[in-house]
Amino acid sequence: MNKTQKYLIEYKIRDIICFISFDNNLSLEESMELFFNSNIFEKLQDIETGLYTESSSYIYEYFKEELK
Repeated sequence: MNKTQKYLIEYKIRDIICFISFDNNLSLEESMELFFNSNIFEKLQDIETGLYTESSSYIYEYFKEELK
């Protein structure tokens, strides 16, 4: 993983955690725990999936589907 890929992944994680917190009225800590324990988080970190190239909103939609 190069620096650009790492930066993109970190940026997406930050955005998604903020989305979770805002939409669900959760603390950042609760939101991080929820996201870090998801399959989407694992896929986002795997550069072979290419998920990190998608928008934060797009990835968040997948995360919400996983929660259902």
